[in-house]
Amino acid sequence: MRKLQIVCYVIGISQLALGGLYLFAPAFFIAWQELGPITADMGYPLAMLAGRFLVYGVGMFVIAREPMKNAFWLDGMIAIQLIDLAAGIFYVTTGVVPFAAAMVPMFNATLFTVLMFWVRGGANPKAVTV
Repeated sequence: MRKLQIVCYVIGISQLALGGLYLFAPAFFIAWQELGPITADMGYPLAMLAGRFLVYGVGMFVIAREPMKNAFWLDGMIAIQLIDLAAGIFYVTTGVVPFAAAMVPMFNATLFTVLMFWVRGGANPKAVTV
């Protein structure tokens, strides 16, 4: 199997896991991340967030079938990961979120961005390495 397809599947699985946790166990998942407790009404926006994780998670499996025909959506996931990383850096450096709580998500965002960018051929989507 091609490297890019494998990366898409791994990211898809991670997105599905995040979506499931935010949808079905938001209080547990937030507490596990050592973030402050959520109020009951926060379940609503977290469920909306979960929907996006779940749909993009499934989407990554579709993207994996023909990554370069779905380059726009693949680039969308790269943008999402970069936003996640920037948000992590912001909230950690401003002291709102402890580094320990953001370490794994920031590592994943960096890893996923580098892997997607590397295996898709950097800025040239026609130069995909297999």
